Amino acid sequence: MLSQKTIDTVKATVPVLEQHGEQITNHFYKTMFRDYPEVKAYFNQAHQTAGTQPRALANSVLAYARHIDNLEALQGALPTIIQKHAALNVLPEQYPIVGQCLLGAIREVLGEAATDDIINAWAEAYQVLADLLIEAEEKVYAEHEARPGGWRGPRTFRVARKEKESEVITSFYFEPVDGGEVMAFQPGQYLTVLFNIDGEATRRNYSLSDTPDKPWYRISVKRESGGLASNYLHDRVQVGDELDLLPPCGEFVLEASQRPLVLVTGGVGLTPAISMVNAAAGSGRPIAFIHAAQNGRMHAFRDHVDQLAAEFDNVRPYYLYDNAEAGDDPHGRGLISRDIIARHLPEDRDVDLYFLGPKPFMQSVYRIARELGIPETQVRYEFFGPLEDLDPAAAQAAA
Repeated sequence: MLSQKTIDTVKATVPVLEQHGEQITNHFYKTMFRDYPEVKAYFNQAHQTAGTQPRALANSVLAYARHIDNLEALQGALPTIIQKHAALNVLPEQYPIVGQCLLGAIREVLGEAATDDIINAWAEAYQVLADLLIEAEEKVYAEHEARPGGWRGPRTFRVARKEKESEVITSFYFEPVDGGEVMAFQPGQYLTVLFNIDGEATRRNYSLSDTPDKPWYRISVKRESGGLASNYLHDRVQVGDELDLLPPCGEFVLEASQRPLVLVTGGVGLTPAISMVNAAAGSGRPIAFIHAAQNGRMHAFRDHVDQLAAEFDNVRPYYLYDNAEAGDDPHGRGLISRDIIARHLPEDRDVDLYFLGPKPFMQSVYRIARELGIPETQVRYEFFGPLEDLDPAAAQAAA
């Protein structure tokens, strides 16, 4: 329980955090990676370079300060944070490192304005949050360990198959080296692959792209220009190689429902949707599978979805290419639009909409979903970055 003095002091720092939050978090990451290089593997350095990770942390710190007297207002965000931490196997002993570096960054950036009272208040507030997360994450680890085929921490898997799905996307099938079961997961979840690339340790989350009833895990990875892990997987990981995996996690999951299901994806964002459509195809619920790709060469899993549609009348694919080539046969050309999504909705808009893809694509779908009146609680997505980036117009209006 936080003291009233701590609550008042932390809330008083809100204006300063609004002005200097990103400067503080940039300094925090720089200091932490320098003094504790062992934690660098837990962070995607591409997100550091792009500035999305420091900005997301700055917004989280600001939200915590704003609601320090009413933490129930943050309950909606905590499950996603807990799942992301559990996916990376964040451990209790790492929290003091983060706390020390965050407090040091506050003191360094704010200078004399960071009085002892402010630092002490933030130390107390941070510890309360750390204790909450540590307890919640331990519950996730224990639950994973107790499940059939479950485990805690890294587990070694062998690449059983490697299959090209498109010109840029390749699937990797992982089977456990110990010959045991694999833990079931929920369609839409991801797992974490641990890499050691030329002596550099790093971790990456990849959506699972098959149903949970298989004796393997499948991820389908796009080769990213300059991507450290994706290029390593494509170029150097071969059948028979062994990699350590962490158990499946994630809150972006297919919910049990009989409402029409609308899956809207762009590029490699279709991978969790493939898991979802595989699991839901036999349910009888209407499924609209809307996928946007550059062209046929870049389009993964088209034959698979077409086969599902031929087998199950409730599955209705719609493919959209914005740079179609000779021989391509999309249902539409151009970019995702309100009209395209609207024609796949019932008049009452009572659907479950899941969407994932590149940021501009997600911004468009998010805006369209609001314009079309789909109930907010029935719109689900996984967005890697500050949430206000998903709706820049609303963020600007609120500023």
